[in-house]
Amino acid sequence: MPKLLTDAEVALYHRAGYHCPIDVLTPAEAAAARAELEAHEARTGGPIRGDLRHKPHLYLPWLNDLVRHPRILDAVEDVLGPNLFCWSTTFFIKEPKDAGFVSWHQDATYWGLSSPDVTTVWLAFTPANLENGCMKFMPGTHTTQAPHTDTFHKDNLLSRGQEVAVEVDESKGVYGVLKPGQASLHHVLLVHGSAPNRTADRRIGLAIRYIPTYVKQATDVPDSATLVRGTDTFNYFEHEPRPIGDRDPAAMEFHAEVVRRQAQILYRGTGKQEFRA
Repeated sequence: MPKLLTDAEVALYHRAGYHCPIDVLTPAEAAAARAELEAHEARTGGPIRGDLRHKPHLYLPWLNDLVRHPRILDAVEDVLGPNLFCWSTTFFIKEPKDAGFVSWHQDATYWGLSSPDVTTVWLAFTPANLENGCMKFMPGTHTTQAPHTDTFHKDNLLSRGQEVAVEVDESKGVYGVLKPGQASLHHVLLVHGSAPNRTADRRIGLAIRYIPTYVKQATDVPDSATLVRGTDTFNYFEHEPRPIGDRDPAAMEFHAEVVRRQAQILYRGTGKQEFRA
């Protein structure tokens, strides 16, 4: 019996490749999460960029707590099972009136994971709607891996500017509109993308990628993950520690090494070594 989703919602996720919305945080809690992020940005001199957008739960304790939120984990357990890693987190922030966009793509393409049993939870810190570039899902496209082309377009928020090298019928897309504190789930092979932010406020979302503990990194690069529920009897990943304080020196050193390794995985074959600013 599911913990949070209904049987029908679980069936829809497996059939369509996504489910939304899920109520995770209250509006006040979402506003507090945004305030935490923007206080961190104020202390560090500006919007979070480059390597620091990736796996920030390794150096921000409040984010490390957020990826363990019971409502998130209950929903993910409903589709992936009880033993769960948080494999990665990434902030996707579109500044006001910014040209930044996300091309049509499948998350799995360059992650190097051994199985498509992977779910992304996209948690909205601000409204995500048609005006500010919410995600758009292509239902049912999660059954096969499509070929991709790397564009490295300067306005593309993806690591390689990757996009599917097949025709996408945008008329069949479904918008993932979210209120602050709501989240969506989508399968690692679901084709999705998003348009630029045309509003006067930031659009802030945190993508949290969860995997069952039986999934492993299929490249030869050592990988790590954060055990968030259940037990790990496979030991395919180095277990990541919880940071003891914001930007604790030991946490920052560990984060830098982990992100360096993830960049190796995501950029393999391109000659690039670090995430774009």
